[in-house]
Amino acid sequence: MLKTVKSLDLRGKRVVMRVDFNVPMKDGVVQDDTRVVAALPTINYILERGAKTLTLMSHLGDPAKDVKSAREKAEKAGKSFDEAAFIQGKCRVRPVAEYLAGKLGKPVVFAGEDGCFGKKSFIDAQPDGTVIMLENTRFHKEETSKDGAERDRLAKELASYGDIFVNDAFGTAHRDHASTASIAKFVPAVAGFLMEKEVNYLEPVVTNPKKPLVAIIGGAKVSSKIAVLESLLKNASALVIGGGMAYTFLKAQGHKIGKSLVEDDQLGTAKEILAVAEKTGVKIVLPVDHLAAEAFDAASKPVPVDGIDLPDNLMGMDVGPKTIEVYRKTLGGAKTIVWNGPVGVFEFDAFAKGTEELAKIVAAATPKGCITVVGGGDSVAAVNKFGLAGKMSHVSTGGGASLELLEGKKLPGIEVCRA
Repeated sequence: MLKTVKSLDLRGKRVVMRVDFNVPMKDGVVQDDTRVVAALPTINYILERGAKTLTLMSHLGDPAKDVKSAREKAEKAGKSFDEAAFIQGKCRVRPVAEYLAGKLGKPVVFAGEDGCFGKKSFIDAQPDGTVIMLENTRFHKEETSKDGAERDRLAKELASYGDIFVNDAFGTAHRDHASTASIAKFVPAVAGFLMEKEVNYLEPVVTNPKKPLVAIIGGAKVSSKIAVLESLLKNASALVIGGGMAYTFLKAQGHKIGKSLVEDDQLGTAKEILAVAEKTGVKIVLPVDHLAAEAFDAASKPVPVDGIDLPDNLMGMDVGPKTIEVYRKTLGGAKTIVWNGPVGVFEFDAFAKGTEELAKIVAAATPKGCITVVGGGDSVAAVNKFGLAGKMSHVSTGGGASLELLEGKKLPGIEVCRA
C-alpha cells in the first residue's frame, strides 16, 4: 500500500519534496510546463495544510553529460562553445523556480547556485509558508553515485531540510538516487498526488487490469521493449506492435521489409514472442499496409504500399488505412488500453496520420468506459501534438519510469513510499 501525503499532519512541519522539473529549456526559458503543472496539486495541498517550509528539489538534465555532448557537437560544427552560458541556459534551476512562482502566485525562494549542501540554516530562517527551490541535484556526483555511502552523504543532507519527505517525481521513480530513494533512510517518506495517480493507473495494467486489455507498443526498437512485451503478454488479449519495431516482427514472419528499420539480432526474440502469443491466445496485430518513403526525411514523398510486403527501395514510415481499420476493430471491445510508443514517424507531418488516427481511436474509447493510459515520452508528445491528452484517462509524466512499471519492476522511488 502506498503511503500518501494525505496520511500525515503537515501543520508546522518542514517538508522536503522531490519534484520532476526536468523540463525542456532554451536560453533559460521553460519550453514545456507539463511537469511543473503536474506538481501543483501536491505543492498547494502542502501549503494549505500549514507546512512551515516546503523545500523543492529536482534535477534538470545531467550537467556533466550535457556539457560534454554540446561541446562535441559545437567542435564538430567548427563553432566555439561557451560552457558557462550553456549551463546557465540549460541546467540552472533558478528560471524554473521563477516560472513556478508565477504558477503558484507566490514567491519561490531560490537557495543559490552554490549547490544543495549547507542549506539547513537558510531554510530554517525562512518565514512560515515559504517555498524554497534547491539547485539542480545533479550538479553533485553524489546524487547518481553507484556507491551507496557516497549517495547517502547527499541524501542525509537533503533529509535534514525536512521532517517529512514527499516524493512526487514519478519521472525519476525508477532511479535509485540520493534525492529519490536514499533520502528515505533518514526521514519518513510518503507519495505525492502525482505519484499516487501514476501508480494507481499503471500498476493495475500489470497486476489486475480490467479486461479485455489491449496494449499498443510502438517505437523504434524491439530491444528496448522486450521486457514490457513479455510482461503485457500475461494479461493482454491483443498486442498492437507498431513503429520501427514492427518491421523486425514482419521480417521474423518472413515478410519483405525493404529498407525499413530492423534489428536482425532481435529476430529470434521476435519469433519467441510470436510463438508465446500464439500458444497463449494473444492476438498480435502488425501493419497490413504502409506509408513508405525512399529516405528517412521529413521532405520525402509518401508512397502508399497496399500490402504487407515492401519493395526493396522503400522503408516503412507509417501505417496505411487498412491497418488503421484493423486498429479500430481490435480496440473496439477493450476495457483497458495501454499505449507506449508511436506507430509511425509522427514528427514528420507527412507520416503522422497513423499515430493521429490511433490517438483518436483511443481517445474515443474513454467516454465509453474504457480505461485509457498513455505512457512513454513519444506517445505523450504525440497525444499533445494532436490535442488529445485531455481525452485520455491518464497520460503519464514518466517515460522510463512508466515503461519499467509496465515491465512489472519495483521502482526505488515508489517502494520507499510503501506502508
